[in-house]
Parts: sequence; C-alpha cells; structure tokens
Amino acid sequence: MTILMFLGLFAGCATLPSPSSYEPASINAIRFRDRALSKADEDIRVTVAVPTADEARALFGADLFGREVQPVWVKVENHSTRTYYLLSAATDPNYFSPLETVYSLRGGLFGIYRDEMEHHFRSMNFRNPISPNTAVSGFIFTNLDEGEKIVQIDLIAAEQIKLFTFFIQIPGMRVDYRMVDFNSLYPPEMIRDVDQDALKAELEEMPCCTTNQEGSKLGDPMNLVIIGDFKDVVAAFARRGWLPAEETYATAVWKTIKSFFFGSRYRYSPVSPLHFFGRRQDFARQKPRHNIHERNHLRLWHSPWRFQGKPVFVGQISRDIGVRFTSKAWPPVTHKIDPDVDEARFALIEDLIYSQMLAHVGFAKGVGWARPSKPRFNLTGDPYFTDGYRAVLILDRGPIALDQIKYLDWEAPRTFQLGDANASSRN
Repeated sequence: MTILMFLGLFAGCATLPSPSSYEPASINAIRFRDRALSKADEDIRVTVAVPTADEARALFGADLFGREVQPVWVKVENHSTRTYYLLSAATDPNYFSPLETVYSLRGGLFGIYRDEMEHHFRSMNFRNPISPNTAVSGFIFTNLDEGEKIVQIDLIAAEQIKLFTFFIQIPGMRVDYRMVDFNSLYPPEMIRDVDQDALKAELEEMPCCTTNQEGSKLGDPMNLVIIGDFKDVVAAFARRGWLPAEETYATAVWKTIKSFFFGSRYRYSPVSPLHFFGRRQDFARQKPRHNIHERNHLRLWHSPWRFQGKPVFVGQISRDIGVRFTSKAWPPVTHKIDPDVDEARFALIEDLIYSQMLAHVGFAKGVGWARPSKPRFNLTGDPYFTDGYRAVLILDRGPIALDQIKYLDWEAPRTFQLGDANASSRN
C-alpha cells in the first residue's frame, strides 16, 4: 500500500511542468476579465471575475480545478479617505493560501515546493490593505463551486463595513432553476402586491402540503416562506454554505448511486420533485454535511404575491438523515427525513441569522398540527410531525446585525415565544 501511495503521488507530480519549464501566461493575455462584473457605491468600486478551468490552467500553469481550487479575481478601487481591508473568509471561509495551493499541486517531494510557482502564486494573490485613492487587485483561492458562484466581498475600515455580492453562473452543470422562466410563471393579472395582513391571510389559507404530480396525494408540509429577490435569496444561503441542486438526469442519478455505495463526495445531489401550484419546485437548496446521507434541504416555489415589492417564495424544508431505496419514486433512491421537520425549520432560522441578511422573522399557521404519537407521512412513506406553523423569513441586503432583526408580531410556536420564560416544548 505504501509503494502504491508513493507511486500515485509521484505520478501526480510528474504531470506538472518541471521548475525550469514553468511559464504561466500573462494575466493580460487571458481574456477572463471580459466577463467581469462590477458594483459600486459612493466610495468603493468592486470588480470580480471567475476564470474557467482552462483559463486558470493558463494563468497558473497548473490544473487548479483538478485539485478543486477555484481562483476568483477581485479588484477594489478605493475612492475614500479610509483604509479598507478585504476579508477573504467572507468569500470562502475555507479559502486556500497561495503556498498551500502550490503545495497541493506539486506535493512536498524532491524539493520542488519552493520554486518559481511559489513566487508566481504569491504575486497573484490579493494583498491588503486598500489605501485611500488606490486600487488593489489579485486572486482569492477558493473551493471549487459548480453551477454557480456566489462571490461575497466584505470590506472593513474603521467603524465602517461594506458588503458586495456577485452572482455568477458557471456552465457545465444542469442546475435546477435554469430550467425555469420566472418571468412567465404567472400572467400579469395574477401577480399582486399584498400588505402584511393580506400576506398573513394568504399564507394561512394556502394548502398544507406538497403533492404528487397528479395532486392526488399529500407530501411534505409547506412550512417555509422566503421573501426577497432571487439573487439575495441565493446569496444569503450561499453565505451559510447552502448549494444548488443538480437536475435529475442520468449522470446525476449515477453520481448519487456512486456516492451512496462508495462514499464519494457529491455536494449537488438532486432533490426529488414535489408539486405545488400545479408544478414541481422552481428550485432547491441543500446544505450537505459529511456525506450524501446527511444534508438539510429545501424546495421553493415562486408565488404570485409580492410583499413590499419583493417576490414571495413558499416551500418546505427538512433534514435528511439517511439514504434508502424506495419503490415509490424514481430514481429508486431517496433520502430519509428526520421526522421532526420543525427542527430543520428552526435550524434554518438560526443559520440565516448569521448570514447578516435576515431582516424579519415570523410565523403563520396553515400546515396543521401533527403529534409525534400520530405522525403524518410524506410521499415516500417517511413519518413526520409538526406544530403546524410556517416560518416567514424576510431577507434584505446587509449587513444586518443580530440585534437589528425584527419580529413579525403574528403568531408563533410555543418554542419561539420571544421573552416568554415559560415557553415549553411541543408534546
């Protein structure tokens, strides 16, 4: 085994150019910045671009994507009198240092670690500070994302913080929401603005649960409402490690089965379709943990309502605790959910609090109560119980401090009675 490991490492190193032939392309010769996106306020202008795998290989003279490293180019122009600092951990809490990236590419063998590649990676890295009336540019070495890249740029100065969020689509993976034309889901006459009272009434009258395609059987409970622009929604979730889901097709099914049997990593496993408003979910989000067996996931549907000019998404959330075969769905592999679906709902609230984009939280009735001793069942036969409430989460562009989050004074589960020292658990 030791010899095989050694040969594998040696083979990995041998695929890279020797130090004498290391000649990465000039950054000006690779046109990846033609796709750059920019945002600005009165003081700061931020520009970002994400190279493709081939562009990254040319820029750095090595296969970064093969090591699941994705460089993100950032330029910050500071037109203020303050000195700003970019927080790389906001872009990726587990970002790579330049030398760490080099080491993973070249290995530590034969003294080839400290060479021209090390110097090049360090020279390409983004370096603080961003002094007044200057511009700084460089790369942050992030973990590889597929389908989409949410680039969060947080800048801090003395008594000042600025947040810029970029939504970048990455070709190559069939992400579920790309199959949906949000602008044509409803005719114009169906779309209507609602105030807080009307929104509460609509949510309470909404059907309790998802259904099968025919609408003849009830599935998982509709226990979640997210209000915000689509890009703000995905940005808030991305800040807390939530990922898109791949469409269910042959390649994705095979990846799921392979991950199930061999424990291989698959962060974008498809979320099985459920139906509401007469259609399958418009998009899903998932937060994978150690393996495919464990993840929190949610499905969302674009509703015909607008609240304070923002879209209202309704959906369901649950926690996956295992994978099993089933004869009630295709593909015949499905996740088993934690029967306490309220736990996943509360976990999401806690998660989004730390996204710094949660402005309001509240609850609405409409799901219906189900006791642990007398659970309901979803379409694949998993039992669940619930207090019957829908979490209502209103997002906004941050930063929103924890003590700035406001509460919708509607109704609430006994486990969420703010200031009530006698709040008790569900039966």
